[in-house]
Amino acid sequence: MKILKRIGIGLLSLIGILLVVIIGYVGYMQMHYYRIPDNRKLSIKNNQSKQLSLHHLYSIITYNVGFGAYNHNFDFFMDKGELKNGTKTQGTRGTAFSKQSVLASTDGVIKTMKKQNPDFMLFQEIDTHSTRSHYVNQVNLVVHAFKNYDHVFANNFHSAYLAWPLYDPHGSVQSGLLSMSKYHMQSAVRRKYPVSSAFISKFTDLDRCFTVMHYPIKGGKELIVINSHMSAYDKGGKMRKAQMKILSKVIEAEYKAGNYVIVGGDFNHALGRDMLTHFDHQEKIPSWVSVLDQKMLPKDFIMVTATNRERVATVRSTDMKYRPKVNYQTVGDGFIISKNIKAKATDINTDYRYADHNPVRLGFSLK
Repeated sequence: MKILKRIGIGLLSLIGILLVVIIGYVGYMQMHYYRIPDNRKLSIKNNQSKQLSLHHLYSIITYNVGFGAYNHNFDFFMDKGELKNGTKTQGTRGTAFSKQSVLASTDGVIKTMKKQNPDFMLFQEIDTHSTRSHYVNQVNLVVHAFKNYDHVFANNFHSAYLAWPLYDPHGSVQSGLLSMSKYHMQSAVRRKYPVSSAFISKFTDLDRCFTVMHYPIKGGKELIVINSHMSAYDKGGKMRKAQMKILSKVIEAEYKAGNYVIVGGDFNHALGRDMLTHFDHQEKIPSWVSVLDQKMLPKDFIMVTATNRERVATVRSTDMKYRPKVNYQTVGDGFIISKNIKAKATDINTDYRYADHNPVRLGFSLK
């Protein structure tokens, strides 16, 4: 009896300790949780002097670089899926394989952009100081590689230490949107997107936002460039609908003011219903995929369809390592433009060597 009593006391003590640890950890996460206020002015670094002109050809690229983790062998612990034969799938990794792998992927991103030599660059999921990317400052690496560009950074993921998965904790994160250009930037503002306030997801989802940048044009008007990254873990697309509503109000107001508007980024939607099942794969459509089509946009705006989108997808599923024609793929990255802009888009095929996304290039001129 004494032995059983001691075992019982030991178990109760262990349970008590676990409860204290869990309650303490939840308190720690709650204490460090905050959202960045809306309409925050951003600092423009290395501002350039050249101004834009009408009827001149320019280029812009959007690229979600996936914090340097997503080479072909990387999958992500938060992503779940299901093969068409019913087999369940789920990613396992919480962090990149190594610091060296993050550096290699970031170097691949830089070389890709050097080859493209665009006038504007929009990056999403680019880290500054995060456990998941082994504290590689990707922003510094990219900025130093492109010394003739101005740049603005907007933080959209700032988390306390996420101790999950236990075998490979995602850790603390500082990450965001990096926007760069060869032209004079008049101003830059961080606009807040609505996000879920549910108890668990508010700690694991990003502090979603979009960056609004004003570029003066010779003659008096302005080009508004927006770098956007919408919600992903949003079953049914409820948050994305709310986010799209806010974005639409902003771009409509800018267009009515006589400006030119380009929105680029990772929309976390299939850009067109025809892209839902277009590419060969063995997975069912993931729950995170919603559809963004032309009728959801303000009347004076166009979703630019890449000329090669039927051959080159822009995002792969990450509930498993990359296997061509097995992973789900769709076109989820691209551009929305106002109708006073002439443009042509191309999806750039990197074969997902450096990220779980492919970049998208837009050539455009201001009418």
